[in-house]
Amino acid sequence: MDAAALEDLFGPLGPVTVKRMFGGYGVWADGLMFALQTGGEIFIKTDDETRPLFEAASLRPFIYTARGEQRATSYWLLPDAAMDDETELRRWCALAMEAARRTAARKPKRSAKAGGARTLKNAAAATSKKPAVPKRSR
Repeated sequence: MDAAALEDLFGPLGPVTVKRMFGGYGVWADGLMFALQTGGEIFIKTDDETRPLFEAASLRPFIYTARGEQRATSYWLLPDAAMDDETELRRWCALAMEAARRTAARKPKRSAKAGGARTLKNAAAATSKKPAVPKRSR
């Protein structure tokens, strides 16, 4: 499935952004990634609150291999029914967006102070050399 097909599939949810990643595509809405397409399959975001629903539906997580070790992600397979039924698509993707929002809310925000400290440090490094002062003519 290409980017245009993903935009069509998720079109009933409202505007989405599709970006190439991991040999597939990431799908964003409201600034949050809620779906991943890879290997011809679509996975949507879960968290501890929604994962039991995916398990009960006999769905599985997206698993990748890194350094010879398999790692499960928080993205689980989108049910086949959601591919053909807009009501099912909306239901499952609403769960994915809720999970994405909760996950984003738990991530620590970068403070202006932390960013400012880096900026001040960089500014200090840039100004640590004495500027060339023009010589006065006598």
